[in-house]
Parts: sequence; C-alpha cells; structure tokens
Amino acid sequence: MLETLSETHPYTLRPATLEDADLIASLIRRAWAGTVAPESQGHRMGGAKVLSRLEYGGGAFILEHLGDPVGCVQFVPLEDDVYIWEIMGAAVLREHRGNRLVDRMLEMVEVAARRARVSELRLAVRQDNTTHKLVSLYERNGFVVDKSLEYSQRNPLTVPPVVLRKVLN
Repeated sequence: MLETLSETHPYTLRPATLEDADLIASLIRRAWAGTVAPESQGHRMGGAKVLSRLEYGGGAFILEHLGDPVGCVQFVPLEDDVYIWEIMGAAVLREHRGNRLVDRMLEMVEVAARRARVSELRLAVRQDNTTHKLVSLYERNGFVVDKSLEYSQRNPLTVPPVVLRKVLN
C-alpha cells in the first residue's frame, strides 16, 4: 500500500519492512534532535529495538518526499491485549513539518488498525514545554486524554506522560 498524500505535495506513505528498522531508528533520532528532551528514549533508539517491535506484531509506515525518507510512525500491540495498539515514534524531519503529515500518518495507522479489527489506539506525550501543542495535534485526530491509563513504554527516568486514546469500535 503506497499512498500519495496530495497532488500538490509529493509525499507518499508506505508500509515499513523489517529491513527498514535501522532507517526508522535514524529518522526518529534525526527528527527529535533539538526538539524532544534529551532524556527521551527516542534519542537512543536503535534498529534492534525497532526490529523487535516489528517482529512482535507491530508495524510502521515510512513517509517519503520524492522518494527520500523524511518521517515515520510505529505501532505495536499491547502485550496483554493485541486489539489495542500503541502508537510511538511519530517523527517528521524539521524541514518537512507544517503540512499536517503526522495527521496523514495517523490516518494510515487507523486504516491498518481497523483492517486488523483493533478496538483502540493509544499514544503518549511527554510532559514538557511541547505537551499542549502535541496533545492538541492528537486531539485534532480524534484522540482524547485518559488520565486513568498508563503508558506501557514509559521511561522510568521521567515524569509519567499524558496518555491519549482513540476508540475505534
């Protein structure tokens, strides 16, 4: 499934393969550099971690601009409920931001989730100076903050993140 995002913006989304694990890790590190707090696990993301998520039953999409990778998003089922997916590692390189590309990546994850009969999507946002902006982005895409949930991939060295969910059924 390769999707061209618009006639005027030459961006495409494609499903990631196992061979894309190092690329995904690199895109996350590059996109988050200077933007996301240094203690974030994304700065130390390696291909092996991405590969383990893909092999566990997760997936990812690669965002390309004129054939060059410029962003990605990953998703993985919860260990105790394969019908709930956590979205993680959403990243767009700085020079390609501002075109609502994350919105389109989230749409593709939702399409894949619905095809897999997933009942809920979740994601987490760190609590720092970008929290409000990111929460607004996800709320615009139908996610709601749920203070009763804990993020399964939580970094124990940081304040618990804001968890959002989107019920699909």
